[in-house]
Amino acid sequence: MAKPIMAKATAVWLVDNTTISFKQIADFVGMHELEVQGIADGDVAQGVKGFDPIANNQLTQEEIDAAQDNSLHKLKLKFNAAAEGEEKRRGPRYTPLSKRQDRPASILWLVKFHPELSDGQVSKLVGTTKPTIQAIRERTHWNISNIQPIDPVALGLCKQSELDAAVQKAAAKKAAAGEVMNDDERRKLVSTEQSLGMDNEPKIPTAIEGLETFTLSGSSTDDEEDEDHSKGDYSDADSFFSLPDSTEEDDDAEDKAKG
Repeated sequence: MAKPIMAKATAVWLVDNTTISFKQIADFVGMHELEVQGIADGDVAQGVKGFDPIANNQLTQEEIDAAQDNSLHKLKLKFNAAAEGEEKRRGPRYTPLSKRQDRPASILWLVKFHPELSDGQVSKLVGTTKPTIQAIRERTHWNISNIQPIDPVALGLCKQSELDAAVQKAAAKKAAAGEVMNDDERRKLVSTEQSLGMDNEPKIPTAIEGLETFTLSGSSTDDEEDEDHSKGDYSDADSFFSLPDSTEEDDDAEDKAKG
C-alpha cells in the first residue's frame, strides 16, 4: 500500500487532531505502533511540526471520520493521478553519504567479474553515473591505481537477488544476440544458492594441459636400451681408443706383405 509523504509529520498531526487509534495511524504512515505512542507521549518526533493530510490532498475528512467511528477501519491514501507510478521511478538509486566512497570499488568489481552488465545496470545496482563507470572501464579514473574491486553485496550497496537478476537479464540479452559464452561466463550465471551447493570441480593446471592422455610404452624404452648395449661402453678414454685384438693369421699376412 502507498504511504503518505512526510510520514512522521503526518502521524504527529493525526495524533494531535484526531481520535484515531495508534494502530490505525501506524498502519497508515508505515510506522510501528509504539513509535506512534511515543509521539503521543512526547518521546518521539519532538519539534516536528504536524503535516495536515487533508490540506495536502492525502486524506479526506470522510476517511478520517470513518476511522474515528470504527477502530478496525484502515485509512486509505487519497488517489492522486500525479503520483501514479512514482514508486517505480527509474534512474540510479540513492546511496548514503557513508557508502559513496565505496562505489568505485564496487564498479570495478562488477566491470571485472561481470563485464556483460551494461552501464545502465551497473548504475542502478550501485547508484552511480555512466561517466564514472566508463572511466573505470577504460581505467582513466583519477584514482584507478588505488581502487581495489569489492563485491557491492558485501558493501551493502545492493542485494544479492538484485545482482543475480541483473546478471541473468544480461545473459538472456547476450544469448538473444547470438553470442557464445565460455565456461567461466556460464558459471557466473548460476545463482548464489546453487553455487554454494556445488562441489568443487577438479582443474588441470594449464602447464600440463593435454598430457593427461599421454602414456609411456615399454617397447620404445627397451629398443633404446638395446641400441645402447650394441654401441658399447665408452665411459672412459681407454675403452674409446682401444683397438680389437689381432689374430695370428692377421700377423702372418702382415709379415708376408713386408717381406
